[in-house]
Amino acid sequence: MPTLFRFLFIIGLGVGLVAGGLFVLSEYFEPEQKEVRSTVSGVKVRR
Repeated sequence: MPTLFRFLFIIGLGVGLVAGGLFVLSEYFEPEQKEVRSTVSGVKVRR
C-alpha cells in the first residue's frame, strides 16, 4: 500500500507542476493585442 501512496503523490505532484506552469504562462506571458488587416481574394463585400 505505501507504493500506491507514493505513486499517487508523484502523479499529483506532476499534475500540480504542469497546472502551475500553465497558469504562470497564461498570466504573465500574454501576447500583445494588435489589429491585423489583410485582403481576401475572391470575396465581395456588399455595402
